[in-house]
Amino acid sequence: MKQITILTENRVGALADICTELGNVGVSIKSINAQGQGDYGVVRLVTEDDATAKKVLEKAGFKINVSDVLIVTVADRAGELAKIARKLANSGVDIECIYVLGREGDKLQFAIKPSSIEHATRALR
Repeated sequence: MKQITILTENRVGALADICTELGNVGVSIKSINAQGQGDYGVVRLVTEDDATAKKVLEKAGFKINVSDVLIVTVADRAGELAKIARKLANSGVDIECIYVLGREGDKLQFAIKPSSIEHATRALR
């Protein structure tokens, strides 16, 4: 799965602009994480159409980066994410970002952007 990271000004309406561009071309956002850092904003998206999202956001002038994320599903109970984080840490894999994609029954699904997809995949086998 791909994550689109958008670097933008930290200003009123920046997120609305991004979401409007995607909505205008029918791209659905599956997950979003956004935060302001001083003068800049960082928005991370998982969409149902990465290619169209990338194209429309670049055309609108946004600075973006597309990267692979690892999808991990865990039981929705205390300590499960700790087990995943510890396995990655013990294998020397840095978690660059993580966020919830959704819930299915008693399971939670996370998107993890590790320092190495290859090493993370091996660590979690």
